[in-house]
Amino acid sequence: MTKAYVHGYDPRESVRLQDQAATLLELLHADTAYPAGSRVLEAGCGVGAQTVTLAANSPGASIVSVDISEDSVVQAERKVRAAGLSNVRFQQGDIFHLPFPPQSFDHVFVCFVLEHLKEPLAALQTLKTHLRPGGTITVIEGDHGSAFFHPDSAAAHAAIHCQVELQSRAGGNALIGRSLYPLMVAAGYGDVRVSPWMVYVDAGKPGLVDGFTKKTFTAMIAGVRQAAIEGRLIDSTMFDKGIEDLYRTTEPDGTFCYTFFKAVGKA
Repeated sequence: MTKAYVHGYDPRESVRLQDQAATLLELLHADTAYPAGSRVLEAGCGVGAQTVTLAANSPGASIVSVDISEDSVVQAERKVRAAGLSNVRFQQGDIFHLPFPPQSFDHVFVCFVLEHLKEPLAALQTLKTHLRPGGTITVIEGDHGSAFFHPDSAAAHAAIHCQVELQSRAGGNALIGRSLYPLMVAAGYGDVRVSPWMVYVDAGKPGLVDGFTKKTFTAMIAGVRQAAIEGRLIDSTMFDKGIEDLYRTTEPDGTFCYTFFKAVGKA
């Protein structure tokens, strides 16, 4: 699988993913549950940040969670077992070369994976071959171009753009959320429906202030500081001002918005 994970695999990134999953649990997994007896493929499970909720919401489904990183698979399995869930089987695998026969699954779940792939359309086409006719795929992606906030800040937008550009250089697309509909249609899925899920944060939502604005989004942007400066995308003073201004949005008079896109289609 052609996947360049721009955020890296160090422990801090694992913690950030867990904070993101916990904060956005209701938003991202609302209306996603699979019937008892269903065969579900989670393609690109990472460290299991979404797997626990996926499995808990569909206790009667049989889930196979796959990731290209062996270490991530180990972490994901440990996390799911610690949660007392037994309906998930883990396997290391490449989305483009999955070791399953055609039409092996009733449903496919893909969350925050396509943004890292050089060939997201080919990935969707490959996953479609593993779905039974009439089976469904659910795809969730963000779009960093949807971030806006108060007080506004040119430095903060510049820092965010660094992450977008670095992901692009690695072969990914941090703006892919807005493209889910045409991608899924081009991949041959039918009855495609895309819904925007906005995260709006102000001082009246302290859990989101801490869990999303600080620990998920701003932590993600701060994590590319060295790469952005070494790549001559920005100078250190401007980048640091951008991060400072993103944290400024978490103060009592600040607000922060970001939109995720959730797409569902049929094979």
